[in-house]
Amino acid sequence: MKEAVLYLEDGTCFRGRSLNTHGDTAGEVVFNTALTGYQEVLTDPSYAGQIVVMTYPLIGNYGVNDDDVESDRIHVKGFVVKEFCRTHSNYRATKSLIQYLDEGKIIGIEGVDTRALTRHLRISGAMKAIISTEDFDLKSLKAKLDKVPSMEGADWVKEVAPKKPYVWKASGEKKYKVVVVDCGIKRNILREMAVLGIECHVVPPSMSAEDILAMKADGLFLSSGPGDPAAVTYVIETVRKLIGKLPIFGICLGNQMIGLALGGKTYKLKFGHHGGNHPVKDLENDRISITSQNHGFCVDVNSLDKNDVEAIHINLNDKSVEGLRHRKHPLFSIQYHPEACPGPNDAKYLFGEFIKMIDKNKK
Repeated sequence: MKEAVLYLEDGTCFRGRSLNTHGDTAGEVVFNTALTGYQEVLTDPSYAGQIVVMTYPLIGNYGVNDDDVESDRIHVKGFVVKEFCRTHSNYRATKSLIQYLDEGKIIGIEGVDTRALTRHLRISGAMKAIISTEDFDLKSLKAKLDKVPSMEGADWVKEVAPKKPYVWKASGEKKYKVVVVDCGIKRNILREMAVLGIECHVVPPSMSAEDILAMKADGLFLSSGPGDPAAVTYVIETVRKLIGKLPIFGICLGNQMIGLALGGKTYKLKFGHHGGNHPVKDLENDRISITSQNHGFCVDVNSLDKNDVEAIHINLNDKSVEGLRHRKHPLFSIQYHPEACPGPNDAKYLFGEFIKMIDKNKK
């Protein structure tokens, strides 16, 4: 191990120790409150461009395996923990977390007071940061960090989206055909839809509305993804053209892009929602779910026409909007991740709601 430093754009500095990958890495630093699921966090494309701090003090206890990945690679820019577990134990494990990070050439830093760091981010907000194992001059680190673009206005979707269409087949009998606009989708979303008999025709976010309609699908799904939703103007325009043409369901970034396509605005949360313990209330049935979340932006419900759009879910921690429904067209969206399992199955019913919307539209 080697000495390492985490330098924040407000001048705050934390010292620690690195793993085997050395050098510099920079991005927006955010904290995640989940107790488990670090492999899913690392491979979630929505974390592209970000350095993730885990608030749970010991990370790596159960190693990593080949099944719990959400994409084809690690997407975080850096990983910050109090302590990495060096003796993992789980029958599904194929390697240690440390080995996994080293193979992905991800700079990991441990020995950081993550409680103090998390408290600082809660008070001051998410901000840019740089981890270095070689440069400890604060002026030099500041100069490097000044060149790193802000998350606001950044289109990270282009960095994680697929270049070509592909098909994720239904697990059993094919009952529905859905076009999935992949802006950085988690694989478990596709798995959940496949179980319901949905054949997912996954397309790049650059595909036009005309080409999507030509696929004659039963519905449209808008995926999660990284960065500022307002910067993904090409998807927003596509969604705007498709509203009312076929049933639409969006998750996370998909929810935000639907809000923007409906004429609303988005804003950046102070430190975002990242973790597996966020209570959300479904206003339509008085149901409360414990949810998994990963986003830094939110739809401003007051910017939407209330005659056309209604809020259907709210976050019980900060009252931010977690779901939208169109009053006239077959369209709804949510801000959190129903395919994840913190509840463990509190929110999976929402995929069933998508099916009901498709069936109703067919009739």
